[in-house]
Amino acid sequence: MNERVSAYDVAKLAKVSQTTVSRVLNNYPHVRKETRKRVHDAINTLGFSPDEIARSLASKKTNTIGLIVEDISNSFYAETAHIILREAQKYDYEVIIIDSETDEKSFQRAISILNGKRVDGIIVASIRMDNQKIREFYDKGFPIIFYNRRIYGIEKSHYVEVDNKLGAKMAVNHLVENKHRKIAFISGPAIYSTFYQRFEGYKEAIKENNLEYDESLIYKGDVSYEKVFQFALNLMRKEDMPTAFFASTDQIALAIMDAAARSGRHIPFDVSVIGFDDIEIASNPYIGLSTISQRKREMAVLTLERLLLLINNTDSSNDPNKITLEPELIIRKTTGVNNH
Repeated sequence: MNERVSAYDVAKLAKVSQTTVSRVLNNYPHVRKETRKRVHDAINTLGFSPDEIARSLASKKTNTIGLIVEDISNSFYAETAHIILREAQKYDYEVIIIDSETDEKSFQRAISILNGKRVDGIIVASIRMDNQKIREFYDKGFPIIFYNRRIYGIEKSHYVEVDNKLGAKMAVNHLVENKHRKIAFISGPAIYSTFYQRFEGYKEAIKENNLEYDESLIYKGDVSYEKVFQFALNLMRKEDMPTAFFASTDQIALAIMDAAARSGRHIPFDVSVIGFDDIEIASNPYIGLSTISQRKREMAVLTLERLLLLINNTDSSNDPNKITLEPELIIRKTTGVNNH
């Protein structure tokens, strides 16, 4: 087992109380031999030392944190989760990852699982911006923080995010500077703060640059590869196709690039594509995706550090942690001047 064990876990496996576990570890004389054996067997089964269990009893902490993500196969979450795991180890913390859907029932289930593991705090990357169930946990004072997501209507919430609206405007402005006037936008549903803010940024940039807002160029729905690919392919088969695509994630951008290849369009000569996230594969020389960087390493590290401050009550301020990072435009080879 890799999860950090606690006295609670030992007691549960040995079918005794935590008090009995404490007595065994402290060589209390009036403990039956059979009970003592069950406790030591439980410790051996769980694969941890008595010293570690004793620390758990003394501090009431397990040195574990939970990480809730919607889709660990998503490159952005896989990469940031890796950063959080490695950074947590520097502080002698283990991370339990839960892959969860974003509806309130699934979120409640994920929280319940982590509570059962006695985690000291939780990082959440998988939540809808209108989720009100989270209020209960803030009201109880449980350490919980969001990254790459935020909740509206809960002033006490803690989060670390990038300025998604600004990032979207930077992407559109870059395309406009390259003489693109017809820019498609492909994104997920606006029930998530990231997609909502990026769509708002897209609309603002379209208006500020005196471009026509065209609903037929906009997709906000299921971001499965197949759905995105088909929408982009249908647009590229039109005679008056858009000359540029702004994808609200890099993974969406990859599906658009695939559609361009299937339709015989050459990037960036026939069509430009820009993403958002700056996942690792975006910088691959064979792909060279222009994108908006979320500064994901800084976001992940800051989120972990702020959570640990909350867990250890060492945050000198009583104010919520609300950190918004400034995005960065990364220009590679998928965007160019429109010559049509």
